[in-house]
Amino acid sequence: MTETIRNIVEEIRLGNSFLLTTHEGPDGDAVGSSLALASLLRKMDKDVTVHFRDPVPDLYAFLPGAETVVPHIPDRDYDVAVVLDIGELSRAGEEFCGFRRIGKIINLDHHLSCDTFGTHNLIDTTAAATGVLVHRIASHAGYSVDPETALCIYVSIITDTGSFRYSNANREAFSIAGEMIECGVNAWDVAEQLYENQPRKRLELLARCLPTLEVIGGGKAASVTVTLEMYASTGANAELTDGFVNYPRSIRGVEVAIFFRQLDEHKVKVGFRSKGKVNVAQFSAAMGGGGHHNAAGCTVEGSIEEAKARIYDLLESAL
Repeated sequence: MTETIRNIVEEIRLGNSFLLTTHEGPDGDAVGSSLALASLLRKMDKDVTVHFRDPVPDLYAFLPGAETVVPHIPDRDYDVAVVLDIGELSRAGEEFCGFRRIGKIINLDHHLSCDTFGTHNLIDTTAAATGVLVHRIASHAGYSVDPETALCIYVSIITDTGSFRYSNANREAFSIAGEMIECGVNAWDVAEQLYENQPRKRLELLARCLPTLEVIGGGKAASVTVTLEMYASTGANAELTDGFVNYPRSIRGVEVAIFFRQLDEHKVKVGFRSKGKVNVAQFSAAMGGGGHHNAAGCTVEGSIEEAKARIYDLLESAL
């Protein structure tokens, strides 16, 4: 792995133009790690474009560089593309996957199931967040982390560890977070931005979501659901559902939580969360998805009822 980091540092040193991207529906790690690397590269006088298929969620709009993310890739050449936190390349979207004006690709990830599509693939499932990998690269290269970059790395770690509540909150995660605070990050300001700055629509949507609670598998699994009708009645959107899956997971005795989110009349996004005993990446993979041991997801064709029937059958047989 040290050799891979060394090769990546060399590509960064030699390259001048960089295109960065991440997965659809970017979360805190996707946004934070991408903007952290972009910040580092720009401070090295590199030419950087950050492209996301989907917009930066309002929740992370306070991060430095969020305003520079573009929805479309400029028609020009790039020496290097860096793909972060993606699992599989298709999650970057059709525009990036069809873009051919790239020299080399660096793949930074920590998913259990991850394609090795890059010229260089830095994949470490022990890393708490992809932002940790960005920090490793910076440290190996001797790059100093300024307050703006530190904020992005800190947010990537705190969000992907559930504020250090998840099992991936290892010693390295705490160590880097502490270092980022020493670099100027104000932990209270970040907590306020992430957890005490919610739009009213999110709570109205949550109020509609919680009554859908279902407990199955003899109390070992539970789910909640958000439908298209709920979005319409509250004026909320899918971006505001982040964290809803944690409510069924918080129930005593529940080992696996499921969040059903309707994409359209015939497609449902399914998110899995585990307390540690169950590897939900296996459930997700069985449905064509991917993820981590404790957090995974997939998309199921069909109605909400059909999606639930398929997922519940899968869980019942396993639990």
